Amino acid sequence: MLKYFSTVLILIFLALSVFAQKVEIIQSASIFEKAPFEACHASTLVDIGKGKIMAAWFGGKHEGSKDVVIWSSIKTGTQWSKPVEIANGIINDTSRFACWNPVLFKTKDGTLFLHYKVGLNPRTWWAEYKTSVNNGKTWSEAHKLPKDFLGPIKNKPIQLASGSILYPSSTESLDEKTWHIHIEKSDAKARNWKKININCDTFGVIQPSILSYPNGKLQLLCRSRQNVIVESWSEDKGETWSALKPTQLPNPNSGSDAVTLKDRRQLLIYNPLTAGKNWWEGRSVLKLAISTDGKNWKDIYTLEDHDQGEYSYPAIIQSDSGLIHLSYTSLRKKIKYFCIKLK
Repeated sequence: MLKYFSTVLILIFLALSVFAQKVEIIQSASIFEKAPFEACHASTLVDIGKGKIMAAWFGGKHEGSKDVVIWSSIKTGTQWSKPVEIANGIINDTSRFACWNPVLFKTKDGTLFLHYKVGLNPRTWWAEYKTSVNNGKTWSEAHKLPKDFLGPIKNKPIQLASGSILYPSSTESLDEKTWHIHIEKSDAKARNWKKININCDTFGVIQPSILSYPNGKLQLLCRSRQNVIVESWSEDKGETWSALKPTQLPNPNSGSDAVTLKDRRQLLIYNPLTAGKNWWEGRSVLKLAISTDGKNWKDIYTLEDHDQGEYSYPAIIQSDSGLIHLSYTSLRKKIKYFCIKLK
């Protein structure tokens, strides 16, 4: 009985804290002011320890251009290092492809992974990854994932207590009509891969985020073509998933990202609008929302609010210090960064 009342009190406290939530901005800046590329997109963040945060993104002449490579920068204190190239799509002296959607992820044993895609477009790309054992000072050669595996499409994986890694993944059909999400699973060394399918008959969805809850319960939040963020739930640590259902959250066919905080609350960074006639419409407002149960969400901070323009493809993590780190594309010219604290 005491345990029951303790749980109830914790839930009440968390619910009240959502409604009273305040956001303190620790830092807000562009990761770079000048760069050797014309356009950039799809940032990712990882905590590499000792107060340092690493970011990566793709940049080149324009999305899909052969010169697009993966760039990275490291924040020490409040300063970001000069962007450096850490991966490219060079096949040989006469063949080269664009790089796409980097995802940084550090395993429990300290290995830093850089997952990314290479190819003409998201319908035909393939997955490659590099590893680093010294927090990105040097990287391994590029390795391809096993055939028919893509790894994380946009958002970070999670590592289970068992050591296994779950990757939020998705595919787009060659005719661009069909979008499907799925989960990929590997061991702690990114070996022994298997695919976990999810029924996607009712929605066109890609680019899921994974949120975790007590007792092995997991949630996916997905980009959709139906003007709403779509969810799926697992009760068995990601082995099976429920049918897709719409959430209360709008989605203008744009990527979002989410993270489970140390206090078990959930944070989501997303565009809270619906889609317009053009693909970029609906990406001019960017907000941060919080939830205690993954079902009821409350907006707590507005990062961008404009009549037009693109502020999109966010990433969000919580570092060991408890601070929350956000990044996103700003007008395809810069990567914007926020460090915040919830009060």
